Amino acid sequence: MKAMDVDAVRAFLLAADLQSFTRAADALGTTQSAVSLKLRRLEEQLGRRLLERTPRHVRLSVEGLAFLGVARELVSSHDRAAAAFEAEQRRLAIGINQQLVGSELPLLLRRMRDHDPNLLVEIRIAGTNELVQAQERGELDAVLVLRPDDRGKRGKVVFVESFSWFAAAGWESRAGQPLPLATQGESCRVRTEAVRTLDRAGIEWREVFLGKGAAILGAAAAAGLAVALLARRAAPPGTVDVSGILGLPPIRSQDVMLYSNLSDRRTRDALRVLTLAFQ
Repeated sequence: MKAMDVDAVRAFLLAADLQSFTRAADALGTTQSAVSLKLRRLEEQLGRRLLERTPRHVRLSVEGLAFLGVARELVSSHDRAAAAFEAEQRRLAIGINQQLVGSELPLLLRRMRDHDPNLLVEIRIAGTNELVQAQERGELDAVLVLRPDDRGKRGKVVFVESFSWFAAAGWESRAGQPLPLATQGESCRVRTEAVRTLDRAGIEWREVFLGKGAAILGAAAAAGLAVALLARRAAPPGTVDVSGILGLPPIRSQDVMLYSNLSDRRTRDALRVLTLAFQ
């Protein structure tokens, strides 16, 4: 068999992970038609259909799922070999708002590793104001945050995050009792939005759990301690959206902003892969 095109295998991995030819093309800095051509040739070479295509989604076929692990090994080995004699190890320090990161963090990090296994990545999870200030001091190269109060700060809207109310599967509210909430405390803008919306709807509530970050609030919800307002992406296994079940009011979506000081192509490409993985 003719040697496989590593770039085609890389395109396959990105299309599978991002579930989109368009996002894979953005991550590779090329066009959707070029990605489609690479993947068609790879499938013809292997004699297997790796991806199922629909007008709205791209998903792995059974044969694509079987190929996924060895494809990752191939690309990773190639990249390690290509970087064997690089004298300089590059560092990429990224801040991510704590409301945006939940149980999917390992998947996000794996995508960055697959893209550039020799990049030294530093991730800081914190609130918007703390991360923006750290980036302004030069401690972070880029930050992904909910839009800050200072709307004059120049950045790029990379996606819109939707929020909803989550609780443990099978959780039931107690009749006549206020809605138990897990929040980040009064300094949190998402918490402010949540309680303001509940007050406006005439729903009684009380805080029963305080924690920092979607992962901790999601754990409280999954444990059955409270209802938590979470970004949909950050809701952990074992929780369900209870908005309709409990008659809770909808919450406004929020812009997620990217602020970056990066100028070199290598780290910008890695940041683009991470950003696309969130979308």
